[in-house]
Parts: sequence; structure tokens; C-alpha cells
Amino acid sequence: MRLSLDILSVDRASDDPMHRQIYAALRRFILDGQIAAHTLLPSTRSLAEDLKVGRNTVIAAYDQLLAEGFIEARAGSGTWVAPINQAKHADASPIRYNGSPRRLSSRGQTIVDGPQPPRNAGVINFHPGVPETASFPFSIWSSLLVRNSRSRDESLLGYLSFAGHPGLRATIASNISVSRGVDCSPEQVIVVTGAQAALDLVSRVLMDEGDHVWMEEPGYLGAKSAFLAAGAKLAPLKVDRRGWNLSDPELPPPRLIYVTPSCQWPFGTIMRIEERLQLLDIAERHGAWIVEDDFDGEYRFRGRPVPALRGLDQANHVVYIGSFGKTLLPALRIGYLIVPPELVSSFDKAVSITGQFAPLILQATVNDFIRQGYFATHLKRMRRLYARRQANFVKLCREHLGEWVTVSENDSGMQLLASFTRPLNDLDVVAAAVKEGLDVQAVSINYHSTEPEHGLLLGYAAMDERQILRAVLALRAAFKRLDLQ
Repeated sequence: MRLSLDILSVDRASDDPMHRQIYAALRRFILDGQIAAHTLLPSTRSLAEDLKVGRNTVIAAYDQLLAEGFIEARAGSGTWVAPINQAKHADASPIRYNGSPRRLSSRGQTIVDGPQPPRNAGVINFHPGVPETASFPFSIWSSLLVRNSRSRDESLLGYLSFAGHPGLRATIASNISVSRGVDCSPEQVIVVTGAQAALDLVSRVLMDEGDHVWMEEPGYLGAKSAFLAAGAKLAPLKVDRRGWNLSDPELPPPRLIYVTPSCQWPFGTIMRIEERLQLLDIAERHGAWIVEDDFDGEYRFRGRPVPALRGLDQANHVVYIGSFGKTLLPALRIGYLIVPPELVSSFDKAVSITGQFAPLILQATVNDFIRQGYFATHLKRMRRLYARRQANFVKLCREHLGEWVTVSENDSGMQLLASFTRPLNDLDVVAAAVKEGLDVQAVSINYHSTEPEHGLLLGYAAMDERQILRAVLALRAAFKRLDLQ
């Protein structure tokens, strides 16, 4: 059957190129069934004359339709519509699914149902764990990054080194031996896209659905979400300001034990040496893995940082998680694991499959930043700055918020716990704070099993004195708003 395309036209005022208009119109006609299979299309010369366009314009449209299988060229007989099932492929009238509503997987539903801390752009940010960025040496960083971006070194451009840039792995191994007391080889360092990616990877590799995970109660929400998404059964490892209740008889035999021993989230407590040794003994007896999230381990303001639990591990039961998100920039999305020697090959392969490897050019830049001494200088400067800001923050809280909360200084960390002086629901306080243009995090969302304590976790590190005062006064206004209700 020969076809007349009087229904086809082009709009010369349109931003779309004319060959794309012709292609789109013919594709639509074919899918709608307006042009049947085995229909002979006009020659490119004939259609070009009809549309008053160049022949190459029509050829370009036909070539695209030919490449996608909508038409076929038959030697000596012209161009024909291919025998496709238009009803099956039609997109102008999409087929509607009339069955029961499609749902997420149980794992996906677990992920989306979990509580999330507030993230409201354009308001005062009291988020815990947010570092200072204004003092970051961007000129030095930019120079290093540009140099690596211009490099034609194949090790930065290909698919090598899934477990991390070799130089960065070696630098981390060397640096962490001095800073955190962890003795490891570069091969034991696995670089990933942040601490959350590390938690996800640990969950995939080291546990099966239904395994028991001892989870700090209260504990870090990101870890809880990763373990639940992997199908874990969480058992509350209860923590208070005095320490960890490792002798709780109600705790089942664990597969994993998750702890933040250097600066417990959210209390900021440091795990004592007797607790660390007891925890290692428990892991040994049960054949369990300990996941040590070294949260804020670098930020200790009095004395030297406490050595990591991994540094005491003689039985190699500890998987250590660290990150550059709080010591450099959160947007880098570079973290790392230090795994026991027996797990090196498994995690190396797992990273390549899950795609949780960080860009090699960024890794090389972090490596240069550390090796050339800029990291140590920046970290030392931030420790002094955060110590001053913490003291000022506590002073302002006592002056302006003492009627509602108590806030005390802590030896480590980038946030402080504000405990209520009267019965209040911290979610109500969060809602009132948002109305005052302030984001704060409720302590209660960090509980998953027991009756929660209510309070606020307040990050002070990213704000200068003027901003801290503004934030404290906004929180005071939020409390007064609640008092009037």
C-alpha cells in the first residue's frame, strides 16, 4: 500500500529541529496505527518536496526510524513500515494496570517508612554532625583537584581499584595507625561512598535476613535503617550516660554488634576500657562481628583522641568505619572500612558489584591533601575552633534556654545533647522550631525498642558566634510558642 502524508507538516517556528519533528510525527502515526504495517512510505525526495525541506532532513528522520526498527528498507522497492505490533507498543494511549496496586518490596517499604531527621533548605541549621566549611582551604583543594583532573594516569581513568585508590588506601593505613591506634595493611582499607555506604555494605556481606544485630539503644538512625533494610532483627544494646549494658540477659546471641565507642550517638559517652574488653570477649564467644562506627573520633578537645576499639582487637572481630565527611567536606562522600584480613577479598568483590566506590580523582585528591600535610593542619585548626564554639554555645544556652533545657560541655563531638527541664515531646519542639526558621533533631527518633527519652541533639560546629546566637534565640522563641499553646 502506497501512502500519502498530507497529515504531516513541520513547524518552522519550533525550537525542535525539523528532522526531529518528522521523525516524531511518523513514529507517533506508526504507534497509533494510523500508518499500518507493510505500508510503503514516500521516497525521501518526494517527502522533502511536499514538506518544502531539504532532502537530508528527511533522510535523517528516516535513518532514526530505521535504527529504531519502525521502518525497513527493501532493496529496489523503497522504505516500508516494519511489521510491529502497534497496539502492544502504543504510547499515545498507555495501557492501564487494573490489578491490585503495585507495591514496594518489603525491604524498600522498611527503608521509606523509617523516620528521617528534618532537612529544610533556607533555615537555620542546627543539624548534628555538620562541619564548618567556611574555613576549609578551598584554594589548596582546588589546586590539587585540578591537577588530578588533568592527569592522564590510567589508574585514575579506568575501572581499576574498585576497593580504592592504592595511594589513598596506603595513606589511610599509615595515618590511622598514628591517629587512632589501628594497625592494618593498605589491603584491609576499603574505600566507599561515605559511612552510610559502609554500613550498607557490611549489612549485605556479613549478615543474613533474620540475624540478630545488637543495636545501641538509643543509637544512630542511619545504622538502624541499614540493618533493618537488610532484614536484621534488632536487639537493643542499652546505653546511658554511664555506659553500655553489655551484661543484659535479654540480649540474644548476636551476628553483628554495632557500637559508636569513641563518641556514642547521641549521648557523646566514651566507652571505657573494661567495656571494650568485655565487648571483644562477647564477640569471640559468639563468633560475632563488631561494627565500630568511629563517629567524631577525631574531635576530642581535652587530651589525645581515645584509641579506636579496632586497635585492641586481637581476634580480628572488628570492622572499623571511618569517613572524611566531617573532617573535610560532607559533599565528598568518601568513607572507608578497615576489615579483618580474612574479609579483604570478599569486600573487594562486593564493592565492585554494589557500585559503592568513590570517584578515583576525588580519592587521589584526598590522598594528596593528607600526604602534603594539609589535612593535619586543617584538623588541628578545627579542633581549636570547635572547642571555642562549644564553650560559647553552652554559655548562650544557659543564658537563654535554661528555663527549658540543660546543656553541658562534652570532651568530644560536633553536637551536644539538650535535656528538657520539664515534660515535653521533642517532636512538638521540632515542629515549633521549624515555624521559627530553625531545624533541630529530636533525640526520640534514635530509639527503636524502648520508651524514648525526649530532648534535642544540637549541632553547633558549622555556625559562627553570630549564627549561634541567632539559632539559640530562634529556639527560645520556639519554646515560648509552645508555652502559649
